[in-house]
Amino acid sequence: MTEAGERKPARVVVADDQTVVREGIVMLLGLLPGLEVVGSAGDGEEAVRLVAELAPDVVLMDLRMPRCDGVEATRRIRSEYPGTQVVVLTTFGDDESLFPALHAGARGYLTKDAGGDEIVRAVQSVLSGEAGLAPSVQRRLLERLSEPAPAPVPVATEAPDGLTAREAEVLVLIAEGLSNQEIARRLHVSTATVKTHINNLFAKTGLKDRAQAVRYAYAKGLVRPQ
Repeated sequence: MTEAGERKPARVVVADDQTVVREGIVMLLGLLPGLEVVGSAGDGEEAVRLVAELAPDVVLMDLRMPRCDGVEATRRIRSEYPGTQVVVLTTFGDDESLFPALHAGARGYLTKDAGGDEIVRAVQSVLSGEAGLAPSVQRRLLERLSEPAPAPVPVATEAPDGLTAREAEVLVLIAEGLSNQEIARRLHVSTATVKTHINNLFAKTGLKDRAQAVRYAYAKGLVRPQ
């Protein structure tokens, strides 16, 4: 029983697909004050299930995982279980990993070289309504804010062949010559999400490759010759 005024330990779920890494993080957290590990998951799908079952305060979320990656799991958790915060704990600090995770609803972002004190501070920060970001991540956010915003992608009012607005937007970016990684950065989503949109739009339109997609986009008036 906690004494009056004493903060209860934050209940944490750890999600990482590498067993050794996951067990190591769980062991480390068990030694840190103010944290209680209540579950661990080997992929994003299991992480969402554990959040539904255990209602933890925070999920420490890896990004590159099978079945359901960390970005999609974060989006689902923040949408379906808003009482649970997400702090990303990943090897990757690049834009392709960082911005989709924050856009999905993660309130904290740490790389795996973070020390125990930094993890505790990040968890406490997100539970207090603040951001729990590594210093390098804060610098990158400031740099991004100082960059000029990309021009909006023009998309026809009604997309053809039952395409959603986002699928049509992805198609336009393909026609502009952007790679999947570049499209992910432009739209602030994961590369896996871009691939899903491409698979869907190919299925709806009967397209087989990017060259056909470019011709289709011009033929349907989604993009116009310069």
